[in-house]
Amino acid sequence: MSEESKFNFSEDEQQRVEKNKAVEEKKEAVKQDAKGLFASISNFLSELLDFRDDTDRDATIAAIKADIPFKGATAWILVCSIMVASVGLNANSTAVVIGAMLISPLMGPILGVGMSIAINDIDTLKKSLINLATMIVLSLLTAFLFFKFFPLSEDTSELLGRTQPDIRDVLIAFFGGLALIIARTKKGTIASVIFGVAIATALMPPLCTAGYGVAVWVSNTGERAREGLTFFAGAMNLFTINTIFIALATFIVLKILRFPMLKYANSKKRKRISRIALVVAIVVMAWPIYTFVKVLKESRIDIDYAKFLKEEIEGNESLWLQRERIDNEKNRITLFFNGEISEATESDLRNELNRYEYIKDYDLIINGNKNVSAERLMDLYNNALITIEQRDSLLLVKQSELDTLTLFIREKGNLMDNTTFVLLAKDAKIKFSDLSYFGYANMLESSDFVKVDTITVANVRWKSNLTDSLVTIKESELLKWLKSELKTEKIRINRN
Repeated sequence: MSEESKFNFSEDEQQRVEKNKAVEEKKEAVKQDAKGLFASISNFLSELLDFRDDTDRDATIAAIKADIPFKGATAWILVCSIMVASVGLNANSTAVVIGAMLISPLMGPILGVGMSIAINDIDTLKKSLINLATMIVLSLLTAFLFFKFFPLSEDTSELLGRTQPDIRDVLIAFFGGLALIIARTKKGTIASVIFGVAIATALMPPLCTAGYGVAVWVSNTGERAREGLTFFAGAMNLFTINTIFIALATFIVLKILRFPMLKYANSKKRKRISRIALVVAIVVMAWPIYTFVKVLKESRIDIDYAKFLKEEIEGNESLWLQRERIDNEKNRITLFFNGEISEATESDLRNELNRYEYIKDYDLIINGNKNVSAERLMDLYNNALITIEQRDSLLLVKQSELDTLTLFIREKGNLMDNTTFVLLAKDAKIKFSDLSYFGYANMLESSDFVKVDTITVANVRWKSNLTDSLVTIKESELLKWLKSELKTEKIRINRN
C-alpha cells in the first residue's frame, strides 16, 4: 500500500471517529435534557402534591382527641341529628337528610380509631371505640323510637337507598376519608372539606334506616318482619363500610405523614401495645378488603347482567320479555317471555351468556308462555275487532236514545219556562199595579267583544199618568224584586 493510500485511509478513519464522537455527544446531550425535563416534572409534581410541609402534627392529634369524647352537648347534638335524619327519611326529603349529616358528631370517634392505630395509642383507641359504640346504640334507639311512633306508610327512596351498598359507597367512604384527614392535618383546617365529607359519606342515614328496620321487625310478623331485618342488616353494612374506610384512610395518611409513634417507658408494655395495635390494624384491614372484593364482584355481576338484557334480549325484536330475576346466591337467572320460545332461541341465549365473564356460570332458566303463540294472538286480535264492532253498534243505539231524550227534555224545559213566566208576570202585576206591559228574556252581551256574558233583560211599560220621577222609583223597586225572584244580579230593565 502506497503512502498516499495510507494517508487517505487514516484521514477517513479519523473523520469516522470524529463523526461517531459527535453522535455520542448529541445522545448524551439528549439524555441530559431528558433528565432535566424529568427532574423538572418531578419537582413540579412534588411541589404540587406533597402536603407534608403543610402539616401540623401536634395540633392535628389534639384536635382529633378533642372530638372523641361523647357527653353533654355532644350527646344531645347526636340525638337531634338522628331525629332530623329520621324526619327526612320519613318525609323522603333529601334536603333534611343532608342537614342531619352536617350536624352529626359521629366523625370524631371514627377519626380517633384510625389515628390511635396509626400512632400506637391504645388508650385513645379504647376511648374511641367505647364512644363510637355508645353513639351507635343511642342513634339506633332514637331512630327506633321515632319510627315506632311515626311509622312510614311506605318505604321511601331515601330509606331504600341506604340498604344496598355497592362499590361506589366503598369508594366514597375511602376517598371522603382521605379528603377529611388531609384537611384535618393541614395548618388551618378547611371547614368546607369537613362539611362536604360529612354529606358525602352519609353516616347518619344508615343508622336511621337501621333503627327503622328494628321498628319494622318489632312491630310486624312474617314477611314484613323479615324485611325489617333486611333493612337493618343492609343499613348497618353500609354504616360499617363507611366507618372502616374512613378510619382506614386516616390510618394510611397519618402513616404517610410519619406521625410520631407513642412511646412507652416500659419496653414490655410497648411491645404488647404494638402487638395489640398490629392485630387491630390487621382486623380493620381485613374487613374492608373482603367488603371491597365482595361489593366489586356484585357490581360487575350487575353490570354484566344489565348488558346481557340490553344487548341480547331488548335488542332482539322477536323476543317479548315479560319479567326477569337474578339470584346471586344460587347463581341463577330466570327469564319469563310472552310467546313460545324455540329451542334454537334458548340455545342461542345460553351461548351468548358465555360472553359475559361474571355471569357465564349462571344457570339460565327460560320460561315461555306457549299459550300466547302467533295463532293465539291472531285469534285474540280478531275477537277484539268483533268486540269493537259490537260496542260501536251499541254506542249508535245509545246515541239515538240520548238524542230523543235530549229533545224531550228541551221541549219540557220550554213548557216549564212558559209556566214560570206566567206566574212571574201575575206576581209583577199584583205588586206593581201601574204596569201596563211586562216581558223578560235572557240575552248574550259582550263589552270587549271577546268575553261573553248572559244577562236578563226585562221590558216594561208604565201607565201614562205616572210622572218620570215616580217611574224611576218604581223601576228601582221592580229591579230589586226581580233580582230576588230570579236569583240573579245580572238584570237590566228597558222602558218601552
